[in-house]
Amino acid sequence: MGKCPNRKVKKRRYSHKTARLAKFLLKGDDAVYDELQKANSAQNPLPFDEDLPGMGQYYCLHCDRYFSNVSVRDEHFKTKRHKKRVKEMMGPKPHTQLDADLAAGMGMPDNGPKLMSM
Repeated sequence: MGKCPNRKVKKRRYSHKTARLAKFLLKGDDAVYDELQKANSAQNPLPFDEDLPGMGQYYCLHCDRYFSNVSVRDEHFKTKRHKKRVKEMMGPKPHTQLDADLAAGMGMPDNGPKLMSM
């Protein structure tokens, strides 16, 4: 009893995109939202960084991604993923870790309003 010669077994490995995303850690929604609020007040040029794609000059603030050149970044601006992200960031403020802790009952107890003061 041997294995069937026609059977194709694929090895399960991490995809290339997963490894790339893990290399450049992405910020949470709340951090990106706060950064967008600050960006409206002041526009500063991006510093050069040799470790980032495109020397860190081609950046999408909404998606928190760096690109290798202008044309790739401009193509990204046309994608559905980017447009959805922009719409999401223009809406209400995303939840933070503090909100999650309070919802789980880990914050200060809420005993209601004080009825009588002594």
